[in-house]
Amino acid sequence: MIFASLDSARDYSRWLAGRLSARSELAEWLTKTAETPWTRGEMLAFLAAHPYTDDDSLKRQLRDLRQRVMSRLIVRDLGGAADLTEVTRTCTELAEVTVTAARDFIHADLASLHGEPVDGHGAPQRLIVVGMGKLGGVELNVSSDIDLIFVYPEDGETPGPRRLSHHEFFTRLGKRLINAIGEATADGFVFRVDMRLRPYGDGGPLASSFAMLEEYFYTQAREWERYAWIKGRALCGERIDELEQLRKPFVFRKYLDFGAFAAMRDLHAQIRREVAKKEMDDNIKLGPGGIREIEFIAQVFQLIRGGKTPALQVRPTRVILGQLAAMGLLPEQAVRELDEAYLFLRNLEHRLQYLDDAQTQRLPKAIEDRPKVAKSMGFSDWEGFETHLNHLRKKVAEHFEQVFGAPQEDQTSHPLAGLHALPDEVALARLDELGFSDSRKMLDLLREFVGSSRYAGLPATNKAALDSLLPPLIDVSARQSHPDATLARILTLLESISRRAPYLRLLREYPQTLAQVAKLVCSSPWAAQYLTRQPHLLDEMLDVRTLMAPPVWELKRAELRARIEAFPGDVERQMDELRHFKQSETFRLLAQDLSGMWTVEKLSDQLSYLADLLLEQTLELVWAGTPRKHRERPAFAVIAYGKLGGKELGYASDLDIVFLYDDPHPDAQEVYSRLGKRMNTWLGTLTSAGMLYEIDMRLRPDGASGLLVSSVEAFEDYQRTHAWTWEHQALSRARYSCGDPAVGTRFDAIRETILRLPRDREKLRADVLEMRQKMHDGHRNPTDSYDLKHDSGGLVDAEFAVQYLVLAYAHEHPGLTANIGNIALLKRCAELGLLTAETAQAAADAYRELRRMQHQAKLQGDELARVDLDLVPGHAEPVRRLWAEVFGVEATTGESP
Repeated sequence: MIFASLDSARDYSRWLAGRLSARSELAEWLTKTAETPWTRGEMLAFLAAHPYTDDDSLKRQLRDLRQRVMSRLIVRDLGGAADLTEVTRTCTELAEVTVTAARDFIHADLASLHGEPVDGHGAPQRLIVVGMGKLGGVELNVSSDIDLIFVYPEDGETPGPRRLSHHEFFTRLGKRLINAIGEATADGFVFRVDMRLRPYGDGGPLASSFAMLEEYFYTQAREWERYAWIKGRALCGERIDELEQLRKPFVFRKYLDFGAFAAMRDLHAQIRREVAKKEMDDNIKLGPGGIREIEFIAQVFQLIRGGKTPALQVRPTRVILGQLAAMGLLPEQAVRELDEAYLFLRNLEHRLQYLDDAQTQRLPKAIEDRPKVAKSMGFSDWEGFETHLNHLRKKVAEHFEQVFGAPQEDQTSHPLAGLHALPDEVALARLDELGFSDSRKMLDLLREFVGSSRYAGLPATNKAALDSLLPPLIDVSARQSHPDATLARILTLLESISRRAPYLRLLREYPQTLAQVAKLVCSSPWAAQYLTRQPHLLDEMLDVRTLMAPPVWELKRAELRARIEAFPGDVERQMDELRHFKQSETFRLLAQDLSGMWTVEKLSDQLSYLADLLLEQTLELVWAGTPRKHRERPAFAVIAYGKLGGKELGYASDLDIVFLYDDPHPDAQEVYSRLGKRMNTWLGTLTSAGMLYEIDMRLRPDGASGLLVSSVEAFEDYQRTHAWTWEHQALSRARYSCGDPAVGTRFDAIRETILRLPRDREKLRADVLEMRQKMHDGHRNPTDSYDLKHDSGGLVDAEFAVQYLVLAYAHEHPGLTANIGNIALLKRCAELGLLTAETAQAAADAYRELRRMQHQAKLQGDELARVDLDLVPGHAEPVRRLWAEVFGVEATTGESP
């Protein structure tokens, strides 16, 4: 196999054929070694076995190692024994080993003449060699140059005998290192070295101290240098943590940095112009749909979000793509296509470079080379290869355009520019033409906006951004079903973000986001308020595909844990991450809901899954920080009641929960009480990121006066001997949410037992009617509207009727204890003969419609969910008939029907 691979590799690579001809021993060595991949240890062992005493012998040994590494790599890769990961890892490790060996040798030589450079504490200093680009990302290709930056910790002076400043010492070291690695000798080179990414570029000092680098980052560095430093990685040296403390804040901003889109788009445009000028469309790295576009897609998300999401601070491109899919920032299909293209293009890049060991990414011009390249990529002919390549590049280009979009053009020539400054008759006529109902009011709003003291106090750049946003926003508002309301809500949003330049840049540059914002705020004033309070959610609108992707909760769980684990011990940041996660997921569900993706029932399921996940994660975090605990995992569970228990949660619902434990340890009550208190704090505290959930624990045993947590024994005893009927009604909707599954199982058994207890139906009926009347009296409706929840024939009546049937008949029909929702339970009651089929079906349909109407009313900003009486009779009457059939009285009045 190796002989065949060696022969075919020789036939393919002119560089390898030349080495084999020049060095007869190389072929025999390859037959013995090509079965196994290179390791860092083998490279180090080779250099240890071939000592060097001066710069010339150093160069010979480094180049000999490079020839051996590349020869074996070509044979293994073309023979199918090495994958892309092995190739890039091997090339990267070769660079790390050779650069470090050269640095150490030259440092020792210089120190023997000038003395060791030491820091302020007397500790020796070494040159830190930073690998940039693919070297930093552990993605180096086989014939790549290496982008290096030289850094040292502190300025000072060596002790002699021939004294040098530290700057001069490390500059001399750097020059010799470049020569040792990059000079083309009779034996070739190790790597071409490019130093142009250092501070100030070609005109800058060859080596920089930490202080010099920090000053450069914050006073002179350009935006594209942030992009370059994403992959910056120290290959060797000490005090690397200090270097990272300089690099990370420079690259990754604390806020969501939407300005990165414009900066990277400009950089890409420069590359495109250069490609076009040099007619390089056949360049698979820089041309359309090439490697660079995939890297840009990955890295723009790093620049925007890396400061808030440390999981995006890793360097390898394929790892970042996987993170983007896991976090829902790019659709999985898009990531699969990008990863497939990246793998294909990188393998192709290596095959192009294997031909002559040339640093090229261009498809071969020579006709004789084309079949060789096609065959090496698994194709029988060039035409089939080229068709597949063009397909992949087309996909990459499409994804690139989808992510970066087209920049918003300058709006000074927009027909609506300066509308507010026009004479009344002209401005009003234009607003009338656009379809606004109350043009006078809209014009007044626009003039108030630009005439406000808030606007006057803005920086000039923010004013310019707002001025350019107003014309397209007026235009896009006019195209909505409620243009007046849309424009008014958008102006409120603009006012709230007017001082936050990154959000203004986002809206200014991405017209598709303007349209999404207008559509959302037109659909719901509640949604408009939610976005205005949480403007960081604007970034969720960048990619409609991601915005509209249904959640996969196992992936979401992994994403949330990764985000939390990035801040070990930082309670405030962890609490904020929980809140930001909830806000983002709620917003996505909201956008999907407004587009018609979800029924009310399915939406409530999703919101309940989200709440369960956040409760689960909060419990884990709080337990991890609980002092004096006596076990690794708590024998503790969160029990969901109310809307969460019945999976009927809404966007702004509070959480009715109860804490239970099952632990005989003598300190259990104290430990779990602390746990419960801290959970309440984590959930209900208002931080800079808002509140996670409002928590209601009044359904625990003995209500607000009872213990915060209960043992399962105490809970069961309370339910058997002390609980009121309404508490058993509430129990019918309760379920295990998170925590110890064994405690959840015990709760389920207790719940089942309590719900199936035989009851005096007349007493039960009286208790339920009494409680319903109390609720009715407590929620009197003084208006002419209909209260969908509390009025006669409303949601509460349906729920009480179902709860009565469960408590009255579960001892005979165990299936009634299932927590399957009111609609399903109504149908089950009909199947059991407890209701007529007609009554049950009509009530189920009515309940579903009442919930839908309640949901829509709240989206329109009506927290009380009261609607016009004319909309109700067809839905309230079936619930009233249900009530009459179950209780024999009219709903909430106590009178006979």
